[in-house]
Amino acid sequence: MKKIAGKSPLQTPMIKTWKRACQIPPEMVGFTFGVYNGKTHVEVIITEDMVGHRLGEFSPTKKFMKHGGKMQKELEQKKKEAEITAAKGASAAAADAKKK
Repeated sequence: MKKIAGKSPLQTPMIKTWKRACQIPPEMVGFTFGVYNGKTHVEVIITEDMVGHRLGEFSPTKKFMKHGGKMQKELEQKKKEAEITAAKGASAAAADAKKK
């Protein structure tokens, strides 16, 4: 609270903090905080919906890795191929439309 006292949210740069357990009061709305996640400071812009929550809730500490293995890779490859064929079809249709 000392860091934001008497300051304007629009003119204040990102405020770095390590206090993930800090509860968000209404006075913080509009400020940008850099909440430490153990590795870097994650930029969090405080909105009215966040009042009453903790700063740490908006700065995840773990990186999500996809589920699945070999089967998941095959499904993703088929999906990419389908997107490529759809894009080619769309570009061909656009070219036909220009000719007419």
